[in-house]
Amino acid sequence: MATLFLPVAHPQVSLWRQGRRRLHGLPSCQFRHAGRVQSSYRGLEALYDDGYGTVKDLDYFYQALGQLVEHDSGPPCWLCPVDAGSTVEDAPLMLYLPGVDGMGMGLCMHHKALGRIFELRCLHIPFHDRTPFEELVTMVEDVVRAEHSTSPNRPIYLLGNSFGGCLALAVAARNPRIDLILVLVNPATSFERSEIKKLLSVFSPLSNNACIAMTALLNYNIDNEVNMALSRMQSGQHPLEALIRLTSNMSTSLKHTNILDKLPKDTLKWKLKLMKRAAQYANCRLQSVTAEVLLLASCDDNLLPSKSEAYRLQNKIPKSKIFFFEKHGHSLLLEHGVHVSSIIKCAGLYRHSRRYHRVFDYIPPSTTELKEVDKASIDLLFRTCPAMFSTLEDGTVVRGLAGVPEDGPVLLVGNHMLLGIELISLAAEFMRHKKAVVRGIAHPLLFPKKTKTWSEGHDFFDFLNLWGGVPMTYKYIYELLATGEFVLLYPGGYREALHCKGEEHRIFWPEQTEFVRMAAQCNATIVPFGVVGEDDLVNLLCTFDNIRSTPFGKEIMRAYSKHLNLRDAKHEVIFPGVCMKIPGRFYYRFGKPIPMRGRQDVLTDRRAATVLYAHIKSEVKGIISYLLEKREEDEYRKISRRLMFMASQGFNTQVPSFDP
Repeated sequence: MATLFLPVAHPQVSLWRQGRRRLHGLPSCQFRHAGRVQSSYRGLEALYDDGYGTVKDLDYFYQALGQLVEHDSGPPCWLCPVDAGSTVEDAPLMLYLPGVDGMGMGLCMHHKALGRIFELRCLHIPFHDRTPFEELVTMVEDVVRAEHSTSPNRPIYLLGNSFGGCLALAVAARNPRIDLILVLVNPATSFERSEIKKLLSVFSPLSNNACIAMTALLNYNIDNEVNMALSRMQSGQHPLEALIRLTSNMSTSLKHTNILDKLPKDTLKWKLKLMKRAAQYANCRLQSVTAEVLLLASCDDNLLPSKSEAYRLQNKIPKSKIFFFEKHGHSLLLEHGVHVSSIIKCAGLYRHSRRYHRVFDYIPPSTTELKEVDKASIDLLFRTCPAMFSTLEDGTVVRGLAGVPEDGPVLLVGNHMLLGIELISLAAEFMRHKKAVVRGIAHPLLFPKKTKTWSEGHDFFDFLNLWGGVPMTYKYIYELLATGEFVLLYPGGYREALHCKGEEHRIFWPEQTEFVRMAAQCNATIVPFGVVGEDDLVNLLCTFDNIRSTPFGKEIMRAYSKHLNLRDAKHEVIFPGVCMKIPGRFYYRFGKPIPMRGRQDVLTDRRAATVLYAHIKSEVKGIISYLLEKREEDEYRKISRRLMFMASQGFNTQVPSFDP
């Protein structure tokens, strides 16, 4: 089938034109001469605007729908959203395959977020069109094969919504040798078991428009509208304004039912036939799907049994993951709080070649993702109120991060507190004040292959992925430093993060000096740092001797250490157990930067490397002692004093600390 282009008057939609624009030049994450600045990731800055929240209601969607219905004619075509903004260099292609309504504008709330990291095209099927399902499959397949022939090593993403999910599965089943990644939103493969099919058959004597209107009302998610109104109030909007917006959105969805009068009379009959054929076609070919599949399933879907269908598809498709959305309905892509681009990044599915690489395929956090992390960690931040200090080149200690270099490569080397609870505050502070992504080096255990996730906000594992964490290998450290990154390294590793009672604020560093030599090889700057305060948050319950002396204590510790797959079997660890206490405060201090440019002696002389390693270790110990001593001078160390200050000065005001 020939692909024609639709002349759309709506200002936010333009046509995809042949000879697509390609950006030239080396991506910024390739290896560069050490010492060069890592300012962006494939042309994308940290805290970039992803556009989430700019489309605040459905009026935008219904306006586009009305214009498309009124002026729609011709066969299916591809649309390219112009509101997506500039795309990253060498961006992979994403094809949006709409629901049975065929609306190419069904992705309007995600245009900018997805358009920044993908080359986005949206399939549009006019309401008057009667193209059979098999021909729609061929149409999408032609684009996929043409793209694959041009860039055989680059993945192609198919984002299928409901009916579009069947279309995506059909294309994937017919092209197992092409590198496809499928994102399926409430796929309609469960249509034969759905309540909506039974309901429409009962009400078939009614007019087509009445049945379509009834389906639209069932699809309307009042809970999501209420949650959106509550979110506006939490962000500072007056309750009355939020209530007006809530009622406006509800009335808008009903007001635009006059669109139904413009639809052909056989629309419902044709759509049901198309949906039925799509579900049958896709279900018969599931065993042929070899692509990676991400299933986004709404638990409160009134049209399809999306939750149970996600489980069924996962059992049928080997390389599949599920992301469940509680309190969300069928039209997931048009609901508040759904960030598809973030989910793709958290799932580790965003890549530019056949293999996912944690360094070269990384995309930095957006403004929305920083807000989500803040939301998830707000309780910890409120309890600990981190105070950060840094050291200038002349040795002066100042409040804030002014003493930390502005440009990479920078290697931050310091101590862990219990379970690494200092990590989130540290990374968020660098992001806010330096717009620098701190790439943490972590134990491989912290990068599990999750197959199911629930939409209760980002967990710690998602945080590691969003902030560019990588498993502990020297290869990753070298690649990060070589590309000019800020790298966070804890030489004490799990031994410090899982210490027991009596070991607070102690460091347990190995004898290896590889990170010092690597920093010299990449002309990096080493910044030693220390952090204290866990003893102001929790009381540890057990020492190692307490655990070993209990019946089967040694065996339990050995089994726990084996389960963690620890690299050093000589030091067995176990979570010591904690009880909360009235919180105090976390204190960070970054020491005087140590430039490694020109330190060839560290590369050629093992003794020089050992001496520098011992110096850095001594610096970290000295910083910890400094913070433990100086925090006694902080009159706002207790949470009661901080609450009094924030009540009088405002909760967004920086709470004072000791005089450095």
